[in-house]
Amino acid sequence: MPGTRTSRVALITGGTGALGRAVVKRFLDDGAQVHISWVVAREVDELKAFLGADAGRVRLHEADVSDASAVQRLMAEVGGRLGILANLVGGFAYASLDDTDPATWQKMLAMNATSAFLCCKYAVPLMRGGGFGRIVNVGAAPALGRGAANMSAYSASKSAVLNLTYSLSHELARGGITVNAIVPSTIDTPANRASMPQADRSTWLAPADIAGVVAFLASDAAGIVTGTAVNLSKG
Repeated sequence: MPGTRTSRVALITGGTGALGRAVVKRFLDDGAQVHISWVVAREVDELKAFLGADAGRVRLHEADVSDASAVQRLMAEVGGRLGILANLVGGFAYASLDDTDPATWQKMLAMNATSAFLCCKYAVPLMRGGGFGRIVNVGAAPALGRGAANMSAYSASKSAVLNLTYSLSHELARGGITVNAIVPSTIDTPANRASMPQADRSTWLAPADIAGVVAFLASDAAGIVTGTAVNLSKG
């Protein structure tokens, strides 16, 4: 996608996951200085294997971004030139109301909504200092529409992410900070292939294609795009 070349500092939470790896690679290809938060050591190894020689160009930070003190430490480590935040950390739960226990409800809120809120809260002061900011969150189709059966906890948490996106887009607009969300349909990842082996994957989305949209929303060229939930789908 044109207009995404950048030398800005980017923080990608969840950068060791299947989508995260693709976003990290795209940002590196576009010239960004990339910081990544992580919690699972195995995924760090997978990221390094995926990036190959480029693995040495990223800075890795072990941090649970659903914990306020951990996020504050993370932002201190990233430093004062942060311009881009991609909140890719998230979780998924599929269960009926009867089978959704309070712990699952809290986990979905923490992984999806609280993580995005905390990272925005502590990243924005750094962005204000530089006069530039791009925040990209991840929503979900059930949250954008009218929910979905057996996804109450997941959908509710993603609804919170989308409303956070809309609210912050108004609050931060005068400071040169845009806030948008992507809303992807099913992503073609190893985990989704394993959990849905018989599914028709012809409409699934390639992580690299999603990364291109994230890169555009994070670019200088997207300065007039804010408060938008971008639907990503093949139909």
